[in-house]
Amino acid sequence: MLRLFPLLSIPVILYNVVALGGGVFSRAAEEVVAGLSRTLTSVPMASGTTWVVSSGDVILLIALFMVFIELLKAAKYGRGNALAHTLSLGLFILCLVEFLLIPAFASTLFFAITMMTLMNVLAGYMMAGEQVEVLSEGDEDYED
Repeated sequence: MLRLFPLLSIPVILYNVVALGGGVFSRAAEEVVAGLSRTLTSVPMASGTTWVVSSGDVILLIALFMVFIELLKAAKYGRGNALAHTLSLGLFILCLVEFLLIPAFASTLFFAITMMTLMNVLAGYMMAGEQVEVLSEGDEDYED
């Protein structure tokens, strides 16, 4: 059952918590971006400069890791995962609606997360279609 859960919903939920902390329509995108730009930690680098990590950076890194895991899941389970593909499509639609209609979601970070959900949906359907094609080609070989 856990493999059906779209893992990209984790960074979406994190962004929702940050963006909707002050109410759905009361926070402007600028406020949310400013909140996500706050420094969580800084790491001194060998070059002498400091690497600053913000909460938005952490959400983006989580999203990148989750999309990687989602692509592995799509490659492993293929076409037998219609419900997971449907849930991923629903997550993309939710992200798109939030991005277009709620001011707090009009940020580059959330747009990147939305595009990751789209890539996950497209990759899942393409991998499922490829496996169907390979299976049907394999069936023809057995008929000869």
